[in-house]
Amino acid sequence: MALSFLQKFALLPFFPPETDDFIALDVFTPPGCFGSSFPRFRIGNVYARPLPPNPHSVSPGTALQNLEYPYLVAGDLNIHNAATDPSRLLSAREENESAPYFDLATDLGFTLLNTPGIYTRFPFSGTHRPGAIDLPFANPHMFPAFRSWDASSLPSTGSDHAPITISLRPPTPHNDKPGPRWQEADWPGLTDRLKKWQVPPPPDAPSPNQLDQWFSSALSALTTVIENDTPRSRPSPKSKAWWVPLLTTLRKEFTKATRRAKKRRDPDSYATARQAKIGYFKAIKRAKATYWADFLAKTTPDNIWTAKQLVAPRKTPRFPSLPDAADPVAINNALLDHFFPPKDPLPVRGRLAKNPSAPPLKVEEIRLALSKSSPSSAPGPDGIPYSVWKKVNLVNPSIILELLAPLVVFGYHPPSLKNANGVVLDKPGKASYDSPASFCIIVLLKTISKILERVMKGRLSAIAKSKGLLHPNQCGSLPGLSSTDACLTLSHEVKTLQRLRLEVSTLFLDIKAGFDNVNASTLRDRLLASRVPSYMVDWISSFLSERTCTLVSQGSPNLSSPVSVGIPQGSPISPLLFLLYVAPLHMSVPKGLMVSYVDDFSITVASPSYRGNVRRLQSLFTTISARGRDIGVSFSVPKTELIHWRTPSQRTPRSTAPIVLEDHLFHPSEVVRWLGYWFTPALSPTHHYRHRLSLAQAVFSFVKRLSSPGGGVRPFLCHRIATGLLCPIVTYGADLLTPTYIALRGMNSFWRRVQ
Repeated sequence: MALSFLQKFALLPFFPPETDDFIALDVFTPPGCFGSSFPRFRIGNVYARPLPPNPHSVSPGTALQNLEYPYLVAGDLNIHNAATDPSRLLSAREENESAPYFDLATDLGFTLLNTPGIYTRFPFSGTHRPGAIDLPFANPHMFPAFRSWDASSLPSTGSDHAPITISLRPPTPHNDKPGPRWQEADWPGLTDRLKKWQVPPPPDAPSPNQLDQWFSSALSALTTVIENDTPRSRPSPKSKAWWVPLLTTLRKEFTKATRRAKKRRDPDSYATARQAKIGYFKAIKRAKATYWADFLAKTTPDNIWTAKQLVAPRKTPRFPSLPDAADPVAINNALLDHFFPPKDPLPVRGRLAKNPSAPPLKVEEIRLALSKSSPSSAPGPDGIPYSVWKKVNLVNPSIILELLAPLVVFGYHPPSLKNANGVVLDKPGKASYDSPASFCIIVLLKTISKILERVMKGRLSAIAKSKGLLHPNQCGSLPGLSSTDACLTLSHEVKTLQRLRLEVSTLFLDIKAGFDNVNASTLRDRLLASRVPSYMVDWISSFLSERTCTLVSQGSPNLSSPVSVGIPQGSPISPLLFLLYVAPLHMSVPKGLMVSYVDDFSITVASPSYRGNVRRLQSLFTTISARGRDIGVSFSVPKTELIHWRTPSQRTPRSTAPIVLEDHLFHPSEVVRWLGYWFTPALSPTHHYRHRLSLAQAVFSFVKRLSSPGGGVRPFLCHRIATGLLCPIVTYGADLLTPTYIALRGMNSFWRRVQ
């Protein structure tokens, strides 16, 4: 294989004269490389040693070269940056050492290939902490060929650096299917027909199958009319948004000159062909640059986030590779079995009858549900976005009303709305990806279904509030009860107990696979026992039964399979249903508090000593675990954390009293991240804002690409990016934690760089 490679390609090492710690290999590929026409590419390896008085032995200009062909540089740069390790608190020296490398990379268009937060060096000594200092950068010509970066698949080499695999291959062909271009639909022509549109009346006493047939037929007739007046896209591997007519002319001239040179074989013909080639490819480069500059110059507040996504690092999705699954169908079945384990089905309903207790569906309810729906939300299997239904409801509000009203009255959710796409996503930071537990599934439902779900969520929220179905300390999915309220409640309780001169401790718990483990039969029985209206109970039972899902991932077989879901993730009503399901886990805690946000729980206790707190927390954990087993849920051991709170004036040694839960030992943490807030034992805001500043600095390095000198977005939009994107990142948590003078100084210094 090596001999065959050397016969096809030429290799030439490159040694820069200014340092011995950098080497590059030029690979000459006359047929082109990575699906492009570049005749060569370069791979560089760097070891940037600390070398006083210079920061490192390899300068940024040596490692990050401005080349006109694909270039990848990787190695031990011995620098720490927020872009590689967002959770690390950087010192001023570390920031100053890494800034020249990342600033130059941004200016030249290099992209960092690391997965943020994944460590690459694990020191043998206990005096140094792990870090991410082995960094690869790809220039704009090489980045399209990048596929994956993995620091966990190769065996250890005995070094304190993890071996890393970087996969490069030609970009995958453009395989998008033709679809409607909804933004170009002929709404003026559709308006007259939609105003006259009438939904056929439903059957009086239908069976579930008859009602589903009526709904599917009525919905299909409506969507067909809209699609017929909507142009369809024609995706092609050769589609290029930056192509201009001049390039067509230059390509013809280049092709003609090349054929003439091959035919005549004289120096003048070869020179003409060479000049035509140079002119053609330079014109392509100018066209790409002009298109990008025009796009940024015309950027509006509506699409500025699209521009930000274009320059942000691309996360390459992982292909699920499971040891016991040899083909895509087996992988598909293994994921379905893991995420949707079999459950007892709900009883099958017979002929449906209208429920007289069901309030009629109102136009205002649908309008409110649509107003809370984002037009950019990913559509489900039908591909229809919310923007279409907003236009339909604006033209004729009775259409959606007459479609969904019978479903509410009959307490029924048709199977045609319960077919969903399950997007398989890898969880970042996992040690390995050979288990289904390293992935998660986001369910994409049909938007017309989510409109009804949002309406029913509003009604169920009002019912739960009036009947007291939720514990007062439950937050999430409820109006006026956000993550900030949960953290404020926790902080207030800690400070209140400390004023009584008590020692305070908190145990943080997370329900394991919460939505997937909800038992629909148990939920139905609880709702009936709580005297929830029967139409609502019937609709929820129908909503949770007879669902199908098509897993979507690289290489998936796209098979629609029946699944036994607990509660589908991605539905507007799912978090509220989960809160109702886990409400029995809450209990009153004397001299303490239990507060939760959806599936994140915290138990706070106080006593004269921390060891007394540990004994109380162990007893409370035993009780809440027993209640969890009664409803089929458990708590995740890796996500359990313990913290012993202290007052800022407390001078006694920190308590190291651990807690043992289910044969696992948990030591008290010095820092706990809960609901986006970083808590320290003294409730100091410094740690939180240093993390927020590190995250903002990482994002700023990518945003700077939007505003290169002499081009890019207009000044007022640059200010909008700063205030709309970076400011919320930096100031997140200000409603709970007041930044100190030191934190404000760092934030002001960063803000001056932004402006």
